[in-house]
Amino acid sequence: MDRLTKAAAWLWLGAILFVTVSPIGMRPHDVMPVNYDRALAFTLMAGLFVTAYPRRFWTCAVLMIVGAAAIELLQYLSASRHARLGDAFVKAFGAMVGVAFGYAANRLRRLRPFSR
Repeated sequence: MDRLTKAAAWLWLGAILFVTVSPIGMRPHDVMPVNYDRALAFTLMAGLFVTAYPRRFWTCAVLMIVGAAAIELLQYLSASRHARLGDAFVKAFGAMVGVAFGYAANRLRRLRPFSR
């Protein structure tokens, strides 16, 4: 299970990086407002990393929140994209929510280990 969670976390990070840096026309579209998309993507990513690396909670928490701003700045590499402080805050908020969910999931896992 740990390998699957780690793989999912790194794949999700790769997907976020691709969507962030790729031209705007390649960005996937759905029915949700864009800020919900951003927050949800970072919530999922942070939750996956915190559950994949439970002994590195603080490292994951800091990197997810600081990484939100760094990933937003990567948009300067694409001519059709532009970084915005508000978008970075939305992503950082999503990351904080994901960190909290991941922390709670790790606590529950320690209290009730899966039986084989």
